[in-house]
Amino acid sequence: MSEHKQRDNIRIVLVNTSHPGNIGGAARAMKNMDLDQLYLVQPREYPAPRAVWRAAGARDVLDKVVVVDSLDQAIEGCGLVIGTSARERRIPWPLIDPRTCGERIWSESSSHPTALLFGREDRGLTNDELQKCHYHVHIPANPEYSSLNLATAVQVLAYEIRMAQLLAPDGKLPGYTDWDQPPVSAENLERFHLHLQETMTDIGFYDPDNPKQLITRMRRLFNRVRLDEMEVSILRGLLSAVQRISPRK
Repeated sequence: MSEHKQRDNIRIVLVNTSHPGNIGGAARAMKNMDLDQLYLVQPREYPAPRAVWRAAGARDVLDKVVVVDSLDQAIEGCGLVIGTSARERRIPWPLIDPRTCGERIWSESSSHPTALLFGREDRGLTNDELQKCHYHVHIPANPEYSSLNLATAVQVLAYEIRMAQLLAPDGKLPGYTDWDQPPVSAENLERFHLHLQETMTDIGFYDPDNPKQLITRMRRLFNRVRLDEMEVSILRGLLSAVQRISPRK
């Protein structure tokens, strides 16, 4: 795959951005690092003159912006989803550093779409949004002053993607291309999680009225494994068979 097409497989996703200037700043940061696939999930104000002003010479990135109503739409078709997280969670998720994030995004973009998620300026990504990610990435800033401007965070991680591109032999790193099946897409993985929850409820293993952290832990398990399309098809066939013989059906 050419580097141009590979870059087309890298989506920078901004969720519920409050300030349009940050959208323009993110576009400028992306163009600095030779990226141009910007997705906006329900931005509070866009289009907006302030976004164009902050984008400076990156107006062409804004011209290609994809605005969607949900995160699921933004990550549709993606085989790798990484979410930025600035704090520890009650249930820890597989965590990678910015260097590893850049390497994985660049490597896997040679075979399938990838997405890097950035949350709201004031509170980041929600737990539900982070649970749609295979990995979380944390920028190790000064602990006494760790809050990063949104565009700055985009710049840091876009730089790491750029470095992975420049350092990779022949533009490639060892990736997912040698696997016999493509990784499951984000939307098919979400369908599997819903099917699993439904089946566990049917057989009495999961009580929606007393959920505890079961669903979160099951999501973490299967996201960490990095299922492929065939594996998900097999597992969903198994779940359907269980549902057919469930005494509650």
